[in-house]
Amino acid sequence: MLGPFENEPYSDFTAPDARAAYEIAVAGVRTSLGLHAPLVIGGQRVETDDAIVSLNPAKPDEVIGTASAASSDHARAAIAAAWDAFPGWAATPVGERSRLVFALGSLLKERKYEFSAWQTLEAGKNWGEAEADVAEAVDFCMYYAHQAVRLASPLPSVEWPGEHNESHLVPMGAGVAIPPWNFPLAILVGMAIGPVAAGNTIVLKPASNTPIIGYKFMEAVEEVGFPPGVINFLPGRGGEIGDALVDHPRTRFINFTGSKEVGLRIHERSAVVHPEQRWLKRAYMEMGGKDALIVDETADLDAAADAAVRSAFGFQGQKCSACSRLILVDKVYDRVLDAVVEGTAALEMGSPILNAPVGPVISAAQYGSILEEIDAGKGEGELLIGGEPVDLDGGYYIAPTVFGGVDRDARLAQHEIFGPVLSVIRATDFEDAISIANGTEFGLTGGLFSSDPTRIEAAKRGFHVGNLYINRKITGALVGVQPFGGFNMSGSNAKAGGPDYLRLFMEMKTVAEKLPD
Repeated sequence: MLGPFENEPYSDFTAPDARAAYEIAVAGVRTSLGLHAPLVIGGQRVETDDAIVSLNPAKPDEVIGTASAASSDHARAAIAAAWDAFPGWAATPVGERSRLVFALGSLLKERKYEFSAWQTLEAGKNWGEAEADVAEAVDFCMYYAHQAVRLASPLPSVEWPGEHNESHLVPMGAGVAIPPWNFPLAILVGMAIGPVAAGNTIVLKPASNTPIIGYKFMEAVEEVGFPPGVINFLPGRGGEIGDALVDHPRTRFINFTGSKEVGLRIHERSAVVHPEQRWLKRAYMEMGGKDALIVDETADLDAAADAAVRSAFGFQGQKCSACSRLILVDKVYDRVLDAVVEGTAALEMGSPILNAPVGPVISAAQYGSILEEIDAGKGEGELLIGGEPVDLDGGYYIAPTVFGGVDRDARLAQHEIFGPVLSVIRATDFEDAISIANGTEFGLTGGLFSSDPTRIEAAKRGFHVGNLYINRKITGALVGVQPFGGFNMSGSNAKAGGPDYLRLFMEMKTVAEKLPD
């Protein structure tokens, strides 16, 4: 029997015991820096001549570890290993599969601070952001274990005289999971464990910026006793193995989270039918957003400004759900903008190890890209605060940035920068604000601060996003509470952490049996 599902709680790091425990975890992880992560294919560790080097974004001269970099030959071997493991795993009773998934969640929970500390060092997350990531990974395991049991029951069917009819959901086969670096445990776990809980096997390609966290997950998978080949670990450069995994004729499905550009490439390639391919591949894309928070004149303006700052600059704005557009109706534009700038100025920048509210961005490449967007944005809006690099230990720090007076159609208002940059847009009224909010190719998260019930209901109907938040920040979806996934170019609305997620990786089989006369 599985224990009841409850969302994993967060720690209060103002409490001395919690602070001390986290500091001990960081010190413990530091003793393991420099570790090497091999490939894991069919339960066997595989070394390669090429390696990916993982650096601490807060101090790039510090090596977190290295990971073997797979080739296209390794990709083919991993797909074969996943198929070899599939018949046995699919035939494993759902209770046993779910028990292992639940046990994995329990192990992650037991070592929550350890996994969080790895994220602080490898991904630049402060304590709260890192722990929330691990807590979400725990939730995915526990929630999907329960959903697997639920979906194992026969589906309802209409009675028909003289026959017994039943429909079942069955797993599809071996697939590929390609998670991002910004939630290097939570999204990685959810994208891999969801299909596995449903009875499939997986080839997991972790993000190249955070392969060590992925490898620590793989160690946990092995420790709880998943059979070899059910989850195969394949770090590597996207250009080298990404196409090989997507194009392979035996790849049954692709589960991707990342940029729109890469997602569209995967979507297009997955539609091509290759020689000896026996199915249409399923491809699920989560591709980011240009998320908006609307504030009208009836709102609690102080609460709205605080929510905007937290939504925009939590984890340096490196969330697909981050607030990158703040849309203010004309009557409150100046007051809210002043409060947002004041709140942004109060944010402390510093090392994630010291739990600073704002840390580094993930990499040199991301650092350069964000600064280029800020520089270009100076011609589109008024730079009110931030926008400059900050020299701290050579890390990739960029001051939280707010642009005012941004036109709704400007690049600042349309392009996903994926960094600590907030564009503030003036709307004439509520209806205009909704039009501006919907005026991008994305549709992931959005929010409204208002005390007007009519407007709140209008936003529920007309604000075209997968996740809409009323009078609260627009980040921090909880598994089972706010199933997560967007519309339009934000992806396929696969709704991670929702009751239909595992269904995406299953097929329905109907059996009709004529009864004896």
